[in-house]
Amino acid sequence: MTSTSDFLSDRVFLPSQLSRGVGSAVVLARSVPASVYLAVAIILLYVLAALAPTLLQTHAPFRTDLNATLQPPSFAHLFGTDQSGRDLYSRVIEGTRQSLAIGVGATTLSMTLALIFGVAAGLAGGAVDGAISRFLEVLFAFPNLFLGLLLITVFEATTTTLIIAVGVGTAPGYARMIRGQFLTVKHAGYVEAARALGHPYWRIVRRHIFPNAMRPLVAMITLGLGQSIVWASSLAFLGLGVAPPSPEWGALLDGGRQYVTRAWWLEVMPGLAIIVFALSVTAIGRYLQQRLEGRARAL
Repeated sequence: MTSTSDFLSDRVFLPSQLSRGVGSAVVLARSVPASVYLAVAIILLYVLAALAPTLLQTHAPFRTDLNATLQPPSFAHLFGTDQSGRDLYSRVIEGTRQSLAIGVGATTLSMTLALIFGVAAGLAGGAVDGAISRFLEVLFAFPNLFLGLLLITVFEATTTTLIIAVGVGTAPGYARMIRGQFLTVKHAGYVEAARALGHPYWRIVRRHIFPNAMRPLVAMITLGLGQSIVWASSLAFLGLGVAPPSPEWGALLDGGRQYVTRAWWLEVMPGLAIIVFALSVTAIGRYLQQRLEGRARAL
């Protein structure tokens, strides 16, 4: 009978094993570009602003001061003030939560719809694939922004409507990519070999097709998050987003549009918040995409 000490001793890592594990981690950490580390740090800062905005704010975001309207950026007001004397930096921080919520919600909806249509078309093939492909082609005939405008025009412009509009508008592109990925994996050599060995179809799908076809999804979601926020901000800039006095980034752009010749910071500062976030998630998504493609080639 094996004693407890023998049982534990069999599972103690040797120094050589620990050193190899640490060495592999160090090599992996060194292989990550500095730009990716910077992007991760920036995203964490955005997450902090969304979860605990008061830690970063310098003023109350909704407090007006008619004696300090349209003040340019300064030490007192880092991003300047708006037409009501509200501190723009604090409002950008306050709007991070709502803007990220719209981006995450729209991306989740978009990926869910894309998975339903893409997986069904890629796995079923035949008439099902043909019908779904024709449907996606019809949606592709309309620009993404047009689909969003149509939905928001029919329904009331709210946060939920904005999420649905962006999610539905971006879903066809992701559905086509997922469909193509499933079709590629379906005809891969290792899948054909599993069929030749007589493995059941659903076992092949579960063990070979689905895991490998879903590999790029992480990078796709990361890239889609930045795209969703940009689309949502574009709709809000056209006056079809969240209504004032919401500090959502697109609403801030829309509110400062009429003052752009006198107060450039009302457009530049919220725009920079959008651009920096989109570039950061894109950098992370591109890195993940390259890593996953490298692993796929290695297989």
